[in-house]
Amino acid sequence: MTFKSLILAAGMAALAAGAQAEGIKVGMITTLSGGGAGLGIDVRDGFMLAVKQSGRSDIDVVIEDDQRKPDIAVQLADKMIQSEKVDVMTGIIWSNLAMAVVPATVAQGKFYLSPNAGPSALAGKGCHPNYFNVAWQNDNLHEAAGAYANTAGYKNSFILAPNYPAGQDALTGYKRMFEGELAGELFTKLGQTDYAAEIAQIRASGADSVFFFLPGGMGISFLKQYADSGVDIPVVGPAFSFDQGILQAVGDAAMGVVNTSQWNKDIDNPTNAAFVESFQAEYGRLPSLYASQGFDTANLLISALNVASPSDADAFRAALKAADFDSTRGDFAFGSNNHPVQDIYAREVIKEGDVFTNKIIGVALEDHADVYAAECNM
Repeated sequence: MTFKSLILAAGMAALAAGAQAEGIKVGMITTLSGGGAGLGIDVRDGFMLAVKQSGRSDIDVVIEDDQRKPDIAVQLADKMIQSEKVDVMTGIIWSNLAMAVVPATVAQGKFYLSPNAGPSALAGKGCHPNYFNVAWQNDNLHEAAGAYANTAGYKNSFILAPNYPAGQDALTGYKRMFEGELAGELFTKLGQTDYAAEIAQIRASGADSVFFFLPGGMGISFLKQYADSGVDIPVVGPAFSFDQGILQAVGDAAMGVVNTSQWNKDIDNPTNAAFVESFQAEYGRLPSLYASQGFDTANLLISALNVASPSDADAFRAALKAADFDSTRGDFAFGSNNHPVQDIYAREVIKEGDVFTNKIIGVALEDHADVYAAECNM
């Protein structure tokens, strides 16, 4: 090695050491109480597991519960930015909360890494160089469900979702790919638990299939009531209503249902296998979709910190965009609007011993990006 290359190597090492020595403060606002708590808890636990495994002691994570209320989320974001002086924010589950928090966060020069919510408004005209979504754009898993419904031969779907940004994106996504007709289309109340009226409409609709997006406790309530109703119409949905934390509560009502996801515990790569094993050892339960997204979000952040500090915004942004980390999903890249380009799978609900879970049965959409990137001027 020449003297010049030795000096260059030493300089690079010093830069890397400087980036790590400076430290970083992360503000995590997520849902830790109420009906959607399981989603936020899994995102938090996946994120913190990755931080622990990184061995970095310079990452300070401040965690707060948004209670699934936009006004609370805004207050917490203001406190974190103004008082806590966080460098990066993350954690929000619900798209209406993301719409209340993300634009103001990035406008103040902070970075936001979404481990879940991906509203269309932030993927298209509202995109921003400091906003990265590490999960999906809201439409994506629903588009995959529409594509699967075509291959299953369904011609007449009844579709329903809650009336909030992610629910609107869900039905838009399904309709974008589904080639059949609609027997009915409904928006339900966010947080609704009684679906007797909706199930009666499904029964009378003449549908040959049902697509629904009802995350968290909403999906548990709907599936149990649907199974008890005796309506025998096949159900298709995104992973949000068939994920690991929900399946045990739903039980036999979910058996055999096909759902769509960009992640599953049986994706065959070393990172995913190690993640599933270590998450179960750390927390005593199988990881969910949300846990994998929290884990990937933290590892994206750590990969960028290995290159630059958030105080060097341009370098840090470029390091995030490079996505130089080993994802639980395998291949992972950002599109032009900082949203993922990735495979989305069809999964089937099965039972392994006493545990309800999913297995991959095929790829619903390959290397899939969202349609809103064309509207993003970055």
